[in-house]
Amino acid sequence: MSFFISDAMAEGTAAAQGGGWEGIIPLVLLFVVFYFLLIRPQQKKVKEHKALVEAIKKGDEVVTYGGLAGKVRDMNENFCDVEIAENVVVKVERQNISRLLPKGTLKGE
Repeated sequence: MSFFISDAMAEGTAAAQGGGWEGIIPLVLLFVVFYFLLIRPQQKKVKEHKALVEAIKKGDEVVTYGGLAGKVRDMNENFCDVEIAENVVVKVERQNISRLLPKGTLKGE
C-alpha cells in the first residue's frame, strides 16, 4: 500500500482520459438549442426594429414603448417630434418607437 499522492493521481488520470468527446457533445447540443431558441429570434427582432426606425417618415402614426400614440411631425437623426394631441408635441427618441399604426387610426379619436 502506497501513501504517495502521486500514485493516487496517476490512477485517476488514466481513468479520466477515456471519455474525451463524450463530455463535450452535451455542451455543444446545449449551445445549438440556445442559439435556435434564444439568440437567433432576438437578432431577428433587433433587425426588424432597426428597419422600422429607419423607415419612419413625417406623417406616420406611431406608438412608443411608453404607450403614447401620435403622428410624427418633425424628425432628425436621433429624435422625432410626435404630436399626441392638438398643439401638444413631445420629443421622442427614435429608438423608443415600437410600431407603426395604419394610416387613419388616430382620426377616430
